[in-house]
Amino acid sequence: MTNTPSNDNLFEASADQKLLVEQLKRAELFNGRAAMVGLLIGVVVEGLTGFGIAHQIGLGALVDGYAACRTQFLPFCF
Repeated sequence: MTNTPSNDNLFEASADQKLLVEQLKRAELFNGRAAMVGLLIGVVVEGLTGFGIAHQIGLGALVDGYAACRTQFLPFCF
């Protein structure tokens, strides 16, 4: 059985797809590790400063407003 151009294209497409899957696996592995490191740093900074992760990224006012709404300190909720 000889390789025809259609078989060659099929093998090339399969090799390209395998390469893409391997690159995707490496990228997702890196993203997962970066997220774990970021969360660890956030927890350490929270322990050192007393400010939660929401305050560290600038969402503290939103969290504080929700807490005030839940504890009836505000006459309105958002």
